[in-house]
Amino acid sequence: MKNALKDWTLPVVLTLIFLVAWEAAARHFKTFEYMLPPPSAVAVYLWKATLDGSLPSAMWVTLKRLLVGYAIGVAAGIPAGMLCARFKVLKNTLGVLALGLQALPSVCWVPLAIMWFGQKESAILFVVIMGSVWSLVLATLHGVENIPPIYVRAANTMGSKGFHTWIHVVAPAAFPSILGGMKQGWAFAWRSLMAAEIYVTILTGFGLGQLLHYGRELLDMNQVIGVMFVVIMIGLVVDKILFSPLETALRRKWGIERS
Repeated sequence: MKNALKDWTLPVVLTLIFLVAWEAAARHFKTFEYMLPPPSAVAVYLWKATLDGSLPSAMWVTLKRLLVGYAIGVAAGIPAGMLCARFKVLKNTLGVLALGLQALPSVCWVPLAIMWFGQKESAILFVVIMGSVWSLVLATLHGVENIPPIYVRAANTMGSKGFHTWIHVVAPAAFPSILGGMKQGWAFAWRSLMAAEIYVTILTGFGLGQLLHYGRELLDMNQVIGVMFVVIMIGLVVDKILFSPLETALRRKWGIERS
């Protein structure tokens, strides 16, 4: 408990110093507020948006889209990476394609999604999937390729073959790389979703991206920065609740970190 408090003390103090300096600068330079309002004004927006329900509603819509698109990306990317590692022809085709598409900015998928699916939920999901799936394919492929060959040979010696080897030997050994790809894919999914929500307007559900866009249209910097703050906080919470515990457990399992 004491170690945990000690780890959090310095970040909290530095954050408070930053917020105080930001508040003082914004109030001293009055014209500066039009570009970067003080934290107190942003906090007022967040409080009002929470009370009127617009912010919680947008958060729910965005998280629902994110979880669905990311789940599809994981379900497609990991098996595809396994297949690329198993079959050379897929590695030389799908693997190369994944390497190229991973470098493509997520916003480039938006015009294509709108032309294919229109202003619908499926257009946003398509962008999220395209933004996350390729990093998962590559992470899985590289994870499998970097497994020490002795693992598979030892498993074969003990009678493990075929699908059993892939499930009980290859997949666990490649999991550190796969986890890294999942974490990267989550970040890419966030970026893709924000790009999609800014450009794809769906009347059935307004997400954080739409709130960000409307804040820009109305020149409401409180709303713009407030939504950005919410996106950052959601990313931090997910990392601390989901990915960090998995990484810690993995390091302990491999003897890299003490309990």
